Amino acid sequence: MSLKIEMGRKRIDLCKIIEFPVVHDHRGNLTFIEENKHVPFEIKRIYYLYDVPSGAVRGGHAHIELHQLIIALSGSFDVIIDDGYQRKSFFLNRPHYGLYIPPGMWREIENFSSNSVALVLASELYDEEDYIRDYEKFRKMVREGFWDESD
Repeated sequence: MSLKIEMGRKRIDLCKIIEFPVVHDHRGNLTFIEENKHVPFEIKRIYYLYDVPSGAVRGGHAHIELHQLIIALSGSFDVIIDDGYQRKSFFLNRPHYGLYIPPGMWREIENFSSNSVALVLASELYDEEDYIRDYEKFRKMVREGFWDESD
């Protein structure tokens, strides 16, 4: 997937809320997600966070190649995105909305409500080599243009 940024836009603007279809029914609603249609990548891994203790912060890393989509299946939480220059906060609390995060974004997930479940769709299988867990290393990679498109 190309990360080309239009003139005047910032890298952080690549992070966006995606709304999924909702099938309303008196027996309960249904939402579905299709890769490369609702999610802008092929889904290779799915995982979820739950039973997060009060005050805990998850994330605290960036990815080199991995694309993610985070969904609050139950409850709510904040996702803080940092592109190396600025930060932006997203409040997730609806199971038919997901936050798309491309590679090269530092993320932290905090303020989990009780019984919240965060579902994550990922473009790659788990690979520790894809993680950047040191914020200063991440900032250095950003300043050196690691994720900049070259045309």
